[in-house]
Amino acid sequence: MFFLLQIDAAESTVDRIEDWALDQGLTIVSIVIFAIIAMIALNIIVPRLVRLSTETELGGKSQVEIEKRTKTLTHVFTRTGTTLIVVMGFITILPELGVNIGPLLAGLGIAGIALGFGAQNLVKDVISGVFILTDNQYSTGDVVEVAGKTGVVEDVGLRRTVLRDLDGVVHFVPNGEIVVSSNMTQDYSRVNLDISVSYAEDLDVVMSVINEVGEELAADEDWKDVIMTPPKALRVESFGDSGIDIKILGDVQPLRQWEVTGELRRRLKRRFDEVGIEIPFPHLVLVHEAKAAGLPAAIRMAQGDDLTAPKATDPGTDRDPRRRQSGEASEGGQGEGGQ
Repeated sequence: MFFLLQIDAAESTVDRIEDWALDQGLTIVSIVIFAIIAMIALNIIVPRLVRLSTETELGGKSQVEIEKRTKTLTHVFTRTGTTLIVVMGFITILPELGVNIGPLLAGLGIAGIALGFGAQNLVKDVISGVFILTDNQYSTGDVVEVAGKTGVVEDVGLRRTVLRDLDGVVHFVPNGEIVVSSNMTQDYSRVNLDISVSYAEDLDVVMSVINEVGEELAADEDWKDVIMTPPKALRVESFGDSGIDIKILGDVQPLRQWEVTGELRRRLKRRFDEVGIEIPFPHLVLVHEAKAAGLPAAIRMAQGDDLTAPKATDPGTDRDPRRRQSGEASEGGQGEGGQ
């Protein structure tokens, strides 16, 4: 009899499992499959929609800018959408497992309010991130300066921006800390170079040579697709201690300004050497005993004086002419009195 009861209990357990699998289990599997399909569709549809929207928004701009903007927005939307799908799927599955989500949602609401008061910086970061993306301040691949850090943007999210500087150091900058963002590679970049020449040079000739080198660089097969506006001499920038500074400007493709500037420096140095234009450097001139002698160094050298030798002085000679005159007068008076 006891054995028959065990068989009936085992059969009832199997029946319950089968019923649960056909009811709740099937629902859970359906939710999981739906979530997976939604994530796949999200990763297929969102990039296309973002590209169409970006091409419409940035019509007339370079393809590089469109690609950077598309990549940035696609990454943000797909990551945010995937997180929402997973959270919604998890909350939907919990009732099928017998969990009452009413108290859980109420607790999450209270916790959310407390978190909102305690995590004001997090809310500030998210709001700042929304405005950064909306205003298209920068995208992945741009070189920017934010919060005192400069580097290439590796990732932009709603909460933080990731930069990598020239030393390879990765900086995680909360978006709420970004007050001013300086984008060095949006739409185009610029060659901004100051070059110094000697005061003895003819500036018209120097500027003509600079413009020739800029035109040759822009026409070069390796650089013509990079340079948008040939670098040229804009103006005399300043009178320096050792030479005259000339400002050179030119527009290039984003991220290419540093290599174009380096190539321009190399070609200018070579051309200046060919035509005899001097690039000055600081000179140090030492003049010995010029002040103590009472005469300019040039006059003393013209007289044949040795400037390196100390000037001999008579220890008995008074350098003050007034004292010397009074002394001579005293000696004269003593002489007359003595006579």
